Amino acid sequence: MSLIPLGDASRRPVSMPVVTILIVLANVVMFGFEIAGGESFVKQWSAIPAEISSGHHLVTLLSSMFLHGSISHIAGNMLFLWVFGPEVEDAMGRWRYLLFYVAGGLVAMLAQIAGNPHSLVPNVGASGAIAAVMGGFLVLYPRDQIRTALFLFVFVRIRYFPAALLIGFWFLSQLVSLGGVATVEQGGVAYLAHVGGFVFGWLTTRLFAAGSRSPEVLARMR
Repeated sequence: MSLIPLGDASRRPVSMPVVTILIVLANVVMFGFEIAGGESFVKQWSAIPAEISSGHHLVTLLSSMFLHGSISHIAGNMLFLWVFGPEVEDAMGRWRYLLFYVAGGLVAMLAQIAGNPHSLVPNVGASGAIAAVMGGFLVLYPRDQIRTALFLFVFVRIRYFPAALLIGFWFLSQLVSLGGVATVEQGGVAYLAHVGGFVFGWLTTRLFAAGSRSPEVLARMR
């Protein structure tokens, strides 16, 4: 069984999610550069834990957040960002949201590197930053109904789940997967980045949304 969120059925953002749109476009453009530049481009701009730990190529902590390993990788990440990002952006305001997104991605990447600081495996992907956004959404709108595609073998059903249940299930799956990852030198899903980004988002959302003009958000801050 797998669950894929399709949208928030409970609300729409008041303002156009400009920052979320620009982040999606930036990821798409960078993926185009990846295709054109090939493996050498990915190696140059991905975050390699051993290099970061030795104080080299620190800019890749940021650039790696906009790289992806495949079309399915970027498509999945951008879908999750589009489902949860606009409402969080609306609550925080554009500049706070941008800072929140970048900080969440950096914390997530540092968490992944801390788990294996001598690894030579390149780390790429926006999933850590998006995990922070999901953590923020959980704090702000836990009762929102999320329109979700439910896959059961060859059957697909559209169902509605509370954000707290859907995001909570996702986070639990990350913890379970993290516990089952063998400590070997290989590529794979950055579960530690997911957990680190999510915890960052969950802990700091109230701070970033404190300046919101939304009565609903302000009520949650009290």
